[in-house]
Amino acid sequence: MKDDLLYDLSVDKAAKTVTIVREFAAELSLVWDAFTKPELLDQWWAPKPWLSRTKAMNFEAGGRRFYAMVSPEGEERWAVQRFTVISPQTHYQFFNAFADKDEHTEPEGSDWDLRFSEANGLTTVTIAIFNESLERMERLIEMGFREGFAMALQNLDVLLEALPRRH
Repeated sequence: MKDDLLYDLSVDKAAKTVTIVREFAAELSLVWDAFTKPELLDQWWAPKPWLSRTKAMNFEAGGRRFYAMVSPEGEERWAVQRFTVISPQTHYQFFNAFADKDEHTEPEGSDWDLRFSEANGLTTVTIAIFNESLERMERLIEMGFREGFAMALQNLDVLLEALPRRH
């Protein structure tokens, strides 16, 4: 990540929400694709040395992404994202829950709201993650969400630099 790009992660325990604001030195269409196409998501959506592996994805309202984060030893952590709202290149939402390898989800999850905007050659992504319970949010933070997601976003910086520009 370039040092002058915005990165902010805040936790609001009263609202059970984690908010991330992140700038990328890339055009909006590239960043949108990186967040919405499985072949690109799998290149960055996990903190190294873990990898992301999408088993199924249908990016449309009512669709889902079923994927695993896979450790170098082969340990798998599965999750399901159920897309609820999609406004191309500006906004999408999904409900996220951890699952087992057969796609049986945990009872609690989180609602993710992602907003994309572009100005002056930079794309800003604002992600609000509302958790169903404070306990779930605190458990995720204790498990290293803050550090892990920051590492994943750094992976995205590297990917964006490698993708061909469209302008």
